[in-house]
Amino acid sequence: QVQLVESGGGLVQAGGSLRLSCAASGRTFSSYAMGWFRQVPGKERVFVAAISGSGSITSYEDSVKGRFTISRANAKNTVYLQMNSVKPEDTAIYYCAADRVLIELKTGNNIDYWGKGTLVTVSS
Repeated sequence: QVQLVESGGGLVQAGGSLRLSCAASGRTFSSYAMGWFRQVPGKERVFVAAISGSGSITSYEDSVKGRFTISRANAKNTVYLQMNSVKPEDTAIYYCAADRVLIELKTGNNIDYWGKGTLVTVSS
């Protein structure tokens, strides 16, 4: 069983930066690919970024490429999402996810574990 706890959400002005963190329980963190998704109320949850267990492979949704960076610290059981040059359309609840298969994170299907989310609000 893996528990995921997100933190770092809050209110930020457009053009600013924010770093989200996701702390994972368990001793097998490095065996899981990790990802971030976001959801606007009334809309479906969508993929934002993912990273392989070793950290050597990353993937991003097109609208965040060049602005967001996903990274992980396996010694700390933590994955991060650095959000730069944020836009009002980045406003959403951001969810951390873990899966043994990276491609499943990219598709959002059959995800093994989800966090409860952290709210990011970008003001214009």
